[in-house]
Amino acid sequence: MKFLDQAKVYIRSGDGGAGSVSFRREKFIEFGGPDGGDGGRGGDVWAEAVDGLNTLIDYRYQQHFKAKVGVHGMGRDRAGAKGADVILKVPVGTQIFEDDNETLIADFTEVGQRVRLAEGGNGGFGNAHFKSSTNQAPRRANPGLEGQEKWIWLRLKLIADIGLVGLPNAGKSTLLARITAAKPKIADYPFTTLHPGLGVVRHKEREFVLADIPGLIEGAHEGAGIGDRFLGHVERCGALLHLVDASSENPAEAYETVRGELAAYGSGLAEKTELLVLSKADLVDEDELHDAKEALHRVAERMPMVMSAATGQGLEAVLDACLALLDRAKEEEPEPEADKRWSPMGDA
Repeated sequence: MKFLDQAKVYIRSGDGGAGSVSFRREKFIEFGGPDGGDGGRGGDVWAEAVDGLNTLIDYRYQQHFKAKVGVHGMGRDRAGAKGADVILKVPVGTQIFEDDNETLIADFTEVGQRVRLAEGGNGGFGNAHFKSSTNQAPRRANPGLEGQEKWIWLRLKLIADIGLVGLPNAGKSTLLARITAAKPKIADYPFTTLHPGLGVVRHKEREFVLADIPGLIEGAHEGAGIGDRFLGHVERCGALLHLVDASSENPAEAYETVRGELAAYGSGLAEKTELLVLSKADLVDEDELHDAKEALHRVAERMPMVMSAATGQGLEAVLDACLALLDRAKEEEPEPEADKRWSPMGDA
């Protein structure tokens, strides 16, 4: 399945059905009176977070979603049926924006959350509604109200516990393949990973979700390389696992490049709890590894861990540190204020 994290779609709710102008005509009933029924309400457009989806690829092949119109009213006081609703099923982590791509409509963080994006038009009144003592044979009925229409943006931000960041070829995909059941593309050239990948890590009877984010290069926030488009997926991660290639010419510069891009992107990425790890330790000798560790210690002001995903060296310690990292990130997470909490379920 292809990965798609952004889509623009057109939605339109159904028009309301028109009211009916009708009079009762039966044998032996001389003055039957008006009996025109009301029109049915137009269908609504809803969005719902469902389980089992992790991409917006369905919205690449269908961009127009229209709810059904309400059925017109009929004689004998028969009201029209309501038009059928349309439900846009999206993965958890999806945000919905107005056409300006800035105004947030809904943010889905849990399965089952639901929000109405466009309300169907009301049905029109039939002539039976206008009957009065001074107008016992009204010949008017209201048309149904029009539905709402607009373009919206769907933007997916993967929900993971830890996000893997680093320069291209830092060993992120190799690590993801080693400790999860994910099968990312692995090769010895930059930008092998073109789309974010997810995997579930099971370690010491605990589980956490790991997200592999395509590599950053200097100037990514200005569009260099793949750019910073996929950094939005890191916003929801509880912590970061920063990999630095031990075999690179300047590990300290590699670290500062990625940290600079995280700070330039904003959204609190630079403040997230981070675990610094020297990867590909099997490709360098002891002296080179020592120099790389000292260089990172100077710029990061902490000693990095050492690991090789290919041989498994240091992998157990890194996974232990990831669990501790999640526990610490959970403790530091501020409690949301009760009066500011919002859920799409409230609009249902």
